[in-house]
Amino acid sequence: MKYLDFPIGTHKVNGVDISFRCFGSGPLIVLLHGYPQNNLIWHKIAPLLAQDFSVLAPDLRGYGESEKPDASNGDHSIYCKKTLARDVMELVDRLGHGAFHVVGHDRGARVAHRMALDFPDRILSLTSLDVTPSQAAFEAMDASLAFAWFHWHLMRQPYPLPETLIGNSAPQYFDFLMERWCATEGAISSEFMEKYRKSFCNPAAVHASCAEYRSVELDLEHDEHDRGRLLDCPVLVLWGADTRKRPGWQTGSSLNMVEAWKERARNVNGRALECGHFIPEEKPQELLAALREQFASIGQE
Repeated sequence: MKYLDFPIGTHKVNGVDISFRCFGSGPLIVLLHGYPQNNLIWHKIAPLLAQDFSVLAPDLRGYGESEKPDASNGDHSIYCKKTLARDVMELVDRLGHGAFHVVGHDRGARVAHRMALDFPDRILSLTSLDVTPSQAAFEAMDASLAFAWFHWHLMRQPYPLPETLIGNSAPQYFDFLMERWCATEGAISSEFMEKYRKSFCNPAAVHASCAEYRSVELDLEHDEHDRGRLLDCPVLVLWGADTRKRPGWQTGSSLNMVEAWKERARNVNGRALECGHFIPEEKPQELLAALREQFASIGQE
């Protein structure tokens, strides 16, 4: 079956309606998307993973078809990673699963990291796609990283400034991000690009994503509380090496991706892939092979 043929479900968990696709059988893999996309980013690899695993691909709170709570009151707990992690964990519980693997791209990797900190007995492995831990990135912020992460600094501004600026030209803003962050021509089809654009370009989605980025203020407080805690689960780190259109991305001039994760986990391995930011769509076969190798190494293949 094609990914779009798998049915969409919705459950109310942690007080919000979360939309998801869940299919396959076997050990569970949770796939968490990033910004500015939704669960559709997994359409190339999820059906193949489902040949051997159960696959759960939700839309994070505030994204895709999931509920988008209003956070204009400045309450960062509405969209902080602790909250999003609990959303996903309650969804897993609701679907009757125990321990699982989690694969996160972009924002999804930050949620996955928080899940591994808050629910360590439930995470079999963590795979981070094109993400440096938030705390490491902000503490090493330099001019090149700040340039690459202009959207962070824009969306962190108080409500309603970023919502107004982005909302006034949402299609142009979205197209700029997707073009700059993708390094593989034709990797994202016009069909899926239009689906992402339609999902992103509405006021509720723009507000929710800004609120989620603003919540990094609280995320960093939570990270500081957990400073020095090392994850016990195996961690696979993959990132896009082609940063010609996004110089400074994730690491700036001083960070090393693997070393940054080694400061937060006991068992880390990783490598760069010749692509841009959207690994699941730019390098699906390479990602699939890396995931299978990771799962096999811990007896889950």
